[in-house]
Amino acid sequence: MTVHLIIAAVIVILTIVALIKRYETRMVLIASGLAMGLLCLSPQIPLANMMKNMTNASLILAICSSLGFAAVIAITRCDVHFVALAVKPLGKLGFFLLPFCMLMASCVAVAIPSAAGCAAALGPTMIPLMVRAGFKPAIAGAAILGSIIPSALSPGSSHNVWVAKISNMEVMDLIVQFAPGILTLCALNIIMVTLMIFVFKDYKKRSVNDSDAVFEVASDSRGELPEHPNFLYALGPIVPIVLLMLGATCVPFLKMSVAEAMIYGTIYTLVITRSDPAKVTKEFFGGMGKGYANIMGIIIAAGCFVGGLKALGAIDALIAALKNSKEIASYAANFGPFIMGVLTGSGDAAGHAFNQAVTPYAAEFGMKVPNLGVVAALSGALGRMCSPIAGATLVIAGMIKASPLEVSKRMAIPMIVNVILLGFIFEL
Repeated sequence: MTVHLIIAAVIVILTIVALIKRYETRMVLIASGLAMGLLCLSPQIPLANMMKNMTNASLILAICSSLGFAAVIAITRCDVHFVALAVKPLGKLGFFLLPFCMLMASCVAVAIPSAAGCAAALGPTMIPLMVRAGFKPAIAGAAILGSIIPSALSPGSSHNVWVAKISNMEVMDLIVQFAPGILTLCALNIIMVTLMIFVFKDYKKRSVNDSDAVFEVASDSRGELPEHPNFLYALGPIVPIVLLMLGATCVPFLKMSVAEAMIYGTIYTLVITRSDPAKVTKEFFGGMGKGYANIMGIIIAAGCFVGGLKALGAIDALIAALKNSKEIASYAANFGPFIMGVLTGSGDAAGHAFNQAVTPYAAEFGMKVPNLGVVAALSGALGRMCSPIAGATLVIAGMIKASPLEVSKRMAIPMIVNVILLGFIFEL
């Protein structure tokens, strides 16, 4: 086992080095995962994990439908009208545009608790807006990732359901109790991500019609912004977001999945722009195909890498270490799931592993079950948010056509500060 863990550590380091050198991300992750599987004579484990991601219905529906919708928005130029309409009144905000966008994205995150789904829904709209205003694509992508913390307020979160169960509480009671702490963490995170603008020099004010400020998320050539944007066209990119928010809050009968919202958005765009239905249909399915190849492809490759870690026993060893750390449970809850989230890209796996193995025994070492459970769940989520192989990070990296490390390194400092503060905020 010790030899296996050493092998895992060496391959993880080599993988990170290869990603830093900007080798093809999917190739690196698949090669690393298979290498780990072969070295322990269990190549079927990373391959099985890889194939599991190939048919992950929730990710495929959210990501492919979002990219299909983004392609339609591009071909009808609704995105250009939206950017023109949105940037002109917001241009005077300067670098304050980024925290403003994060605040709006945080509201959406409550309605879409899936990190990858939230990134897929928000990215095509908000990233071009921020880049047009003068922010580099990497910090614009980080702003979307940094806005996902409020998803912990969702009653549909599997973590909330589990922690409420072992705490003998109603889910909504748990959420109400910890909402002030989660919102405090969210506010601190917005401030810290905004400060990364100065650390990485990611902002330079631009004129709204600077040709070099045009950012390609779902298109190849955008041209100049229209002088008089069409308001109905400009609504096109945000129709799915509005539907998702209304359905999750004040209009229950509008509650729907990300994929359904994207289809309704496509229908609205088709009708309002009076475009050729055949052309729109072709673009929608073409965008879906590109979404699977370019974004799902990276997530599938990441599944192979995680499977290799499982095959070598690295993940089981980490979980076992957490189980044996009851005397320092507060530190284990703060940093254990965080480290596991960074290494595996899965905050859910990290949080659930800790909350099933350790949290039920919180009273035995003088701690409260709900507090320990919420901290562990958030710790895993924070680790996922700065992991270069996390699904949401890969979605954003695919959109901005950059290495996942460009995004995750901008998330590292805010997430590390957050995980240190967790125990204090939630009185662990």
